[in-house]
This record gives sequence, structure tokens and C-alpha cells, in this order.
Amino acid sequence: MNLSLVDPFILAQDCPETLTGKLRSGSSSQIRFNYRGDLLASGRTDGIISIFDTETCGVARKLRGHTAAIATLSWSKDGRYLLSAGSDCKCVLWDLQDGSRLRTVRFEALIYTAELHPSNHFLFAVSLLSAPALLVDASAEIPKKHALPLKLLQPGRREEDGSKKAAKPHTTAAAFINSGDYLLTATSQGRLNIISTASCEAVLSFQLSSAPITTMRLTNSGRAVAVNSADRVVRTLHLPDFSDEKLDVGNLRLEVEHKFQDVVNRLRWNYVSLSPTGEYVTASTGDNHDIYVWERGQGSLVKILEHSKEELYTVEWHPNKPLIAAAGSESGRIYLWSIVAPQRWSALAPDFVEVEENVEYIEREDEFDIQPLETLHKRRLDAEDEDVDVLTVEPPKAGGSEWEGAFKMPVLLDIEDSDSEDEIEAVGAGQYRRKSPGRNKEWMEGGSGDEKKVNGTAKANGTKRRRGD
Repeated sequence: MNLSLVDPFILAQDCPETLTGKLRSGSSSQIRFNYRGDLLASGRTDGIISIFDTETCGVARKLRGHTAAIATLSWSKDGRYLLSAGSDCKCVLWDLQDGSRLRTVRFEALIYTAELHPSNHFLFAVSLLSAPALLVDASAEIPKKHALPLKLLQPGRREEDGSKKAAKPHTTAAAFINSGDYLLTATSQGRLNIISTASCEAVLSFQLSSAPITTMRLTNSGRAVAVNSADRVVRTLHLPDFSDEKLDVGNLRLEVEHKFQDVVNRLRWNYVSLSPTGEYVTASTGDNHDIYVWERGQGSLVKILEHSKEELYTVEWHPNKPLIAAAGSESGRIYLWSIVAPQRWSALAPDFVEVEENVEYIEREDEFDIQPLETLHKRRLDAEDEDVDVLTVEPPKAGGSEWEGAFKMPVLLDIEDSDSEDEIEAVGAGQYRRKSPGRNKEWMEGGSGDEKKVNGTAKANGTKRRRGD
């Protein structure tokens, strides 16, 4: 979209309106925008991660390192590193400069969520199924895992004896505060905890819900958090400035700002997210095919995004644009809701006028006169003397100056790694076919690709060899 041709009043809108497009590369299970918003990571059910370019809506790169569905994704602040966690009980830290795997960390339980530290891409928090959450330091080849406490201190009380309760809670979600000094964790018993990243000790814990917390998301500024729990209620809380040296975290009193729910239909919410400014709260539901958008300031429902034709799970806001992306749970397509902005051509040509009906044009007296060849040749020479800058990339107005000099992923010109949704390959002059499901996955079994091609040629092509061949 050419921002110079768009009406500035359209750009001022911050809430999407209609379904504008779909993306597809395999069956997507998790999606996540990077902080800049120029890349969209899509974790697929087959363990492959597709990186979409949000400007061209094409696949820019594919990452292969998991053998099961992707459970969660997390970007580094500069957009160079990507952390992926899969159902194969391992986390992979990717370097998008060359698409290599920097670290691979394995765990003994299924992974709920994995979140990167805002300033240290080798440090991340992991919440596991029926196991304590971990703070992992992967700066060395052998990662260090620090268990996060489950016996949390309550304000004004001593530490509780865990033996009094038969069922111990486990962490279901984790997210770093913007500064990275503290970590927010949510438990299966509906508690919200604040843990110090340096000491891995809990400094605050309070009961937020009577049901397990399933999803927790923070705004880019880190001053608001949205929490989704199994009681079918989405809650928002206002967070203080944790960078304030005078702040006493242990004596904080966090209260629920708003509660969002469908009182009539009692809808169950799959996923929750916040707009970049924190003005809107978005949730996908498992009972219909819509996305609900509430205004956080008033606590009222402002819009319902429709036309997805299937149940939606992960829903994400674009960091800079009024754009919402959601992954379908059945087809794995990624649906995009945005604003249809009519182009304002008068910004390109000041004398451009839009007319509602045909108007007879009256030409000027010298408008179509034949110009001498000498005059035309002189104009061409004058135009050639002007220097044209084709190297300077001007950031869009929506991006701001914050990302000047930020990391840009190199362009990949390999057709196999940047193919489309059909996963096709060329077999002849103008002939294409769909790739077989096991093609290019020799790394999963540990064998070499050349050996498998020799041994499996007849079987892969569906032909039988005669004896003696």
C-alpha cells in the first residue's frame, strides 16, 4: 500500500473492519508478528515455520527443525532471532540472518508457552505441562535451567506449606515485563505471579480467577495485560511502570480493570490479544467463527469481525497497522482483517479531479501541438542529468524512527524454500506436481538425502523395476 496515496483520515483509524485477505503455507497452528511488523511467523502442524513478508504476503523463508506441531512462537526485539516451541518437547532458537539453529533445548514435558527476554535472546521462560516453569539461559552450549517457584509468597503472609494441598498448581503462561526485570506467570489455579528475573524468586502473588488461566498477553508498552481464563471471562489489568526505582513491587495492589464476556451465549474464548496501543482487546471464540473486539477504556463491545467460515484460534494484532491476523483451526489458513483504503490520486497529481459522470474534455490550443525534435532531445538530456537515489529506503510513516538501522532479513531466492501454498515442484517443461509429504524431510530420520534418493527412486515414482535392471 502506497501511504502517500491514502487519505490521512483512513490512516488514523486503528480498528480493522473487513476481511481483506488470506495467507496459506501448510496448516498453521500458531502465528506471531515481530516487533517491527514486517514479518509474520507461522508455526505449522508439521513442525515447519513459514516466515511471511507482510508487504508482499509471500513466504520469505521456511525453517525446519521440529518433528511435531508448533506450540508457541516468540520474537526478539530486533527481529533477528525467533524462538519456537513444539509438541516434540523442545525449543529451537533461530537466527534469521542465515536461517540456522543457534540452540536446541529439550524438555521432559509438553510445552505450554515459551517467551524470549526483551534484551537477551539467549534467555527465555518456558511453562511446562504438570511441571514447574523454567527460566533457561542458553548462552552456553549446555543451557542452564532455573526452576521458577511454585510456592509463592502472598502480601502480608508467610510462605504457605505446599504439603497442605494435594494438588499443586503448574504454570500455564509466562510473559516478560517490558524491561525484562520481572516475569509474569499464570497458574492452573487462576493465580497471577510476579517473579524477579535476576533471583528467580516470587515477589508478588494474588488470586485473579477461580479457573485456570489459559492465555496472557501484554501490550508493547508493557503497561496493560489481558488474561483469558477457563471461566469464559477475559480480564484486563493496568500495570505500573516497573522501571521506576521507587516502585515497591512487593506491595503492589493490582486490580481487575474490566471483565469481558458474553453473558447471553456464554462463549468460550480460545485466544486473547491486545492492540499495540492497548485501546482494544480482541478474542477468538470456539463456539462460532467470529472475532470480538472490545474497547478497553469503556469496556464495551465495538465490533465483531466475521466471514472466516471456520473456528479461529490464535489471533494477533499488527504492531503498527490496523490489521488483525487469525489462524483457522480446520484449514490452517491465516485470515487478515484490515481497512480498505481508497487511494487518493490527488496526492500524486495535484490537478487530478474525480468525476462522477463523463465530462467532455476541452483541450487547450497548444496542448497537442507537435514539438520539435530538438526540444524533445534537450528535455531527455536534462532528465538524464538528474541523480536518482535507488538505495535509500525511507521508513513508512507508521513505522516511526524507532526501527532505523534495525535488522532486515536477507532475501531468499531459492524457489524450494520460498514456494507457495501448493508446495509444487517442476518436473518438466511447463509441468508441475505437488510434492510428496515426506520430500525434503530426510533430516528428521537422520539419513542423508542422496542415500534415500538412490534407495527410494522406484518406490517414490510409483514404478516397478524389472529383475536384472
